[in-house]
Amino acid sequence: MVQVHPRPGAGDTVTSVTPAGQRPGKGLGGNSVGLLGSAVIGISTVAPVYCLTSTLGPTAGQVGVQMPAVFLAGFLPMLLVAFAYRELNKAVPDCGTSFTWTVQAFGPRVGWMCGWGLVIATIIVLSNLAGVATSFFYLLLGQLTGNDSVAALDGNRPVHVATCLAFIAAATAISYRGMTATKGVQYALVALQLAVLAVFVAMALTKARSGDLPASTGFSWTWLNPFAVQSFAAFTAGLSLSIFMFWGWDACLTVNEETQGSAKTPGRAALLAMVVLVGSYLLTAVAAQMFAGTGEEGTGLGNPDTAGNVFAALADPVMGTALGVLLFVAVLASAAASLQTTFLPVARTVLAMSAYEALPPSFARIHPRFRSPGRATVAAGTATGVFYAAMSFLSENVLIDTIYALGLMICFYYSITAFACAWYFRGELRRSVRDALFKGVFPVLGGALLAAVFGKTLYDMWDPSYGSGSSVLGVGSVFVIGVALLLLGVVLMLAMQRRSPAFFRGEVLTRSTPALVVEG
Repeated sequence: MVQVHPRPGAGDTVTSVTPAGQRPGKGLGGNSVGLLGSAVIGISTVAPVYCLTSTLGPTAGQVGVQMPAVFLAGFLPMLLVAFAYRELNKAVPDCGTSFTWTVQAFGPRVGWMCGWGLVIATIIVLSNLAGVATSFFYLLLGQLTGNDSVAALDGNRPVHVATCLAFIAAATAISYRGMTATKGVQYALVALQLAVLAVFVAMALTKARSGDLPASTGFSWTWLNPFAVQSFAAFTAGLSLSIFMFWGWDACLTVNEETQGSAKTPGRAALLAMVVLVGSYLLTAVAAQMFAGTGEEGTGLGNPDTAGNVFAALADPVMGTALGVLLFVAVLASAAASLQTTFLPVARTVLAMSAYEALPPSFARIHPRFRSPGRATVAAGTATGVFYAAMSFLSENVLIDTIYALGLMICFYYSITAFACAWYFRGELRRSVRDALFKGVFPVLGGALLAAVFGKTLYDMWDPSYGSGSSVLGVGSVFVIGVALLLLGVVLMLAMQRRSPAFFRGEVLTRSTPALVVEG
């Protein structure tokens, strides 16, 4: 059994391994989440309404009416990687997910860097989500009060950063209180998002089919043909945006030790979340395209002036002034909900890395009442707040370029995890056709697709015009930041290697480490 020992004066507890050598359950609250709750966490982390309002425009600008096809193309590698996560979770239902599985497949150093990729990607996303939530908070207040000066408060840097830090603190506090608090908030926020999207789609389709709108266009099945995209460069640019829209579904897996039926439920929840997401994206893309077209003027989706917030431009034309406010509420709810749930994967990854001695042991402390990784959650919140405040006051361009570098981190750790699946199960691939496909072929194909996107993105980032347009010694700032963040992980790994040599010698976590003990 797992023993839990208190740390005097800390108010937290930390797990240890029993003499029997079983892998620790880490002290998380078991059986806290069911299939629906786990799927809701995955959907919430992706933030579908926020992703749509910020991505519909840029994607339409790149690929035109083939936007639904590109959404499907972006869904494919994510689905293939989701199969890898499902199979690995069945064998090793550990909250460390990518980190734990990759260590067991490829060794401690590759695993540590994979975990670092997830952690740094999540910190960047948390910063971005907090900024978006703040912007829409003041935009919504301006809409409700009819006062432009209230909406303009978002442009006041000290006010914006202070509000952003308040959102981060609130999200950290909810996550700190464990899965029960998280689940209750998420049911309401995700239901609100999907309900508003359903109303938007219904009203957009109804008005588009009325024939009264000059920019509206009839549906065509050719919109679902990815080979009709005008150029390969446009396709890869749209694909990169599409992949970002699906990132975050793996949060279902990071709460596997707290899920009922930890071996099977998280994988099923991830696939359920993916189906809901792709369905929502396709319906919204088709409805918006039929209503507004992809032109570069007015409400056209290709209009560069409205590309960053399509729903702000379409809210009144589609839903009217009264109901249009709901779209602003939905975007704010989407960003706020994702801000809160995105703490789950980073906190639990840090917890696992600490429990297996890849990070300092203090991060393995579990709150005795809430059964959550309190120290890791607070550390993630603090890092996010410091990062966003420092970047905001240092340079707006640096903050923007850091967000652009996010795609590099996502493809990095997803592709490594997919390849780890095939290598972990390499001895089982000949047992059946199912094993060959779901444990080998599909994960390798998904990993290869994401690795290709990683390489193409890295190549494109070299160009100074990528991102904000700034450069360092003639090299694009996004490239410099992306590579620097990965190298920072290498530096931290080398520092931890001196502090925790046993882990890096492969003595703590190996393929033969006994199965997880999930605490109830």
